[in-house]
Amino acid sequence: MKILVIEPEKAPYEKEIGDDIHDMQAIVGGCIEPIYFEPKQDALVWCNDEFLLNNSEPNRMVGDCLVHGTFYVSGNCKNEYGEWDSCSLTDEQIEKYSEIFETPVIVFEQAEELTEDFEEAEEPKFTMS
Repeated sequence: MKILVIEPEKAPYEKEIGDDIHDMQAIVGGCIEPIYFEPKQDALVWCNDEFLLNNSEPNRMVGDCLVHGTFYVSGNCKNEYGEWDSCSLTDEQIEKYSEIFETPVIVFEQAEELTEDFEEAEEPKFTMS
């Protein structure tokens, strides 16, 4: 199954995994939980369901949820029994979600560092003619 992996502070990347629960759990480092974020419901985010308990690093916003730790995006389709199931992402979905999840969140400590760097920068000099 072709998925898109999103790790904290890294660019999203494509990966092939098996479609069994153990491969899925290995990506997020524990029990998985889906987050339905796509209005068309043709894709899901899968994260560690204990990301708030295991001190995972803040990663990205998914809808209204700040997800911590590594997560991945898979396709969501109906199987031969008419049940919803994970499936490979299309190339178009890989491109779309790579763009959506391109930018990591900035946590408060990082925001302070950016502010300090900005304040230390030399002021531009303007002249009037």
